[in-house]
Amino acid sequence: MEAITMQYSFTDKEIKQLLASMVMLVDSREQENGHITEYMKAKHIPYQSKKLDYGDYGAFIPSNGELGIARDLYFPMAIERKNSVDELASSIKDRSRFEHELIRSHRSSFLLLVEDKNGYENMVMGNYRSQYQAKALLASLKTFESRYNFRTVFIDKKMAGNYLYHHFYYAIRDTLKY
Repeated sequence: MEAITMQYSFTDKEIKQLLASMVMLVDSREQENGHITEYMKAKHIPYQSKKLDYGDYGAFIPSNGELGIARDLYFPMAIERKNSVDELASSIKDRSRFEHELIRSHRSSFLLLVEDKNGYENMVMGNYRSQYQAKALLASLKTFESRYNFRTVFIDKKMAGNYLYHHFYYAIRDTLKY
């Protein structure tokens, strides 16, 4: 997906219309995400499953002839989801694979979402199955965040669908406004 440069000035009404058509993207390789797709179905949020170059989730605005948008608008942003601190530790321990994902996302707004509302505490206290030392895990995560300019959010699994949708909704709204 190529980054877009907004060359239009949309009215608030047009922005609202565009955002109402926003489609969530779900990486076709994403596993165990039924709680997220069920949220989207329940809220009537359109989504498509397709192979993404990086991250597990994205969003786009479909073409809209009425507003002069000839093609779908893809935004350079992605969210990588980890279902637990265990998965996070396992991913970071496999440094080359994890870093390769970050390198592929370097031109986009990237967020790491960990489904564990006490995740930061669990990470720092070593409350996970991996043999990866807590201090080393924290150091690696914070180094990657600094090096690749992303942030990590720890949330309750039941809020993941809501978080994903609103993250993209407001980021895209902001892009369309300015």
